[in-house]
Amino acid sequence: MHDIRAIRENPAAFDAALSRRGVENASAPVLALDEERRAAIHAAETAQAAQKAASKDVGKAKASGDEAEFERLRALVAEKKAEVAEMQAKAKELDAQLTDMLMGIPNLPYDDTPDGADEDDNVEIRRWGEPRALGFEAKEHFDLPAVIPGMDFETAAKLSGSRFVVLSGAVARVHRALAQFMLDTHIEENGLSETWTPVLVRDEMMYGTGQLPKFGEDSYQTREGWWLVPTAEVTLTNIVNGLTVDEGYLPRRYVAHTQCFRSEAGSAGRDTAGMLRQHQFEKVEMVSVTHPDKSREEHDRMTKCAEGILEKLGLPYRTVVLCTGDIGFGARRTHDIEVWLPGQNQYREISSVSTCGDFQARRMNARFKPADGGKPEFLHTLNGSGLAVGRCLIAVLENGQQEDGSVELPEALHPWLRGKTRIAADGTLV
Repeated sequence: MHDIRAIRENPAAFDAALSRRGVENASAPVLALDEERRAAIHAAETAQAAQKAASKDVGKAKASGDEAEFERLRALVAEKKAEVAEMQAKAKELDAQLTDMLMGIPNLPYDDTPDGADEDDNVEIRRWGEPRALGFEAKEHFDLPAVIPGMDFETAAKLSGSRFVVLSGAVARVHRALAQFMLDTHIEENGLSETWTPVLVRDEMMYGTGQLPKFGEDSYQTREGWWLVPTAEVTLTNIVNGLTVDEGYLPRRYVAHTQCFRSEAGSAGRDTAGMLRQHQFEKVEMVSVTHPDKSREEHDRMTKCAEGILEKLGLPYRTVVLCTGDIGFGARRTHDIEVWLPGQNQYREISSVSTCGDFQARRMNARFKPADGGKPEFLHTLNGSGLAVGRCLIAVLENGQQEDGSVELPEALHPWLRGKTRIAADGTLV
């Protein structure tokens, strides 16, 4: 959400920043509605002042015995009272409209976020690892002999429909081991605090992190009104919803492993094969709550946390900075980490790490009290995958595939698999 005072003071800068995202002349309707709202507030205050003045004169007229003046003033008080109620209701309605309008406007990109129209304009900043020369034709994860017995899309379709999967046996165990490995690494080496949160949340929490009001169709809602979280970003970030914390409380660094649910409303026909894009999936999510002066530094730290997981697993990746046409609604700058998938012969996103500035904090009214005793300020929030468990499973399986149909598993995973090192071609963990 945006600061209306900043828009009033410099609408040209606001428009220039949003035009980089393809949103033109955003300030004009905002300022017009704001002016109407402020006029209604002024009218209500003027009518209220007239009501108070007339109320005082009613007593004087009554005391003087002037019955005609008393009745006139009493009628005036009643008239002004109705006028105040009408003006206050109008001001309240306009305030709600302004809030809705501001909540529908995306965040302003940082100056060093690259300009561009779409993912083709993203800027690569580094690579790690070299894709392995297989010496045979690479298969996608769902076609690997070792994987086929443990990855069942037909049963999942019977149970739930398309874009679901049933994992079993060795594949399910590797999937679980990956999540455990990620959590333990983030907790023990990266200093994140393990957190377990609900996957059902109220409307206010989805508004707080920006999924509502604009992207409701991308998520699932229950009959009772709860939303199934699309990511633990929603719950972890909203821990500070409505709070004013001491500066010494910052930074707060959370990590959670949860089920996530997305309708994938905008991805019809994309990645329908395999388990790359599912309605239900697991993710290890990182969220940081920081002092504004530290958020850019924190963004780089979180990116390294995610990259470190891939390095430990020996999975080649590249890191890109998303351009203005590809960053998410609430982000000011985003680093996407893309892992190498031999079966697709390309890098695919496995983590997206974003810094949101005070955008989410304003929506949540989350502040901190400066240590020097100054006025409370909005804190900064960041989020990132550390990593998407299902996509990491795909990468492990495809990068470890052998010509005989088996899969060699990363050494880093062996302790979480009781010393097992590979999935044999018949699907057994050995």
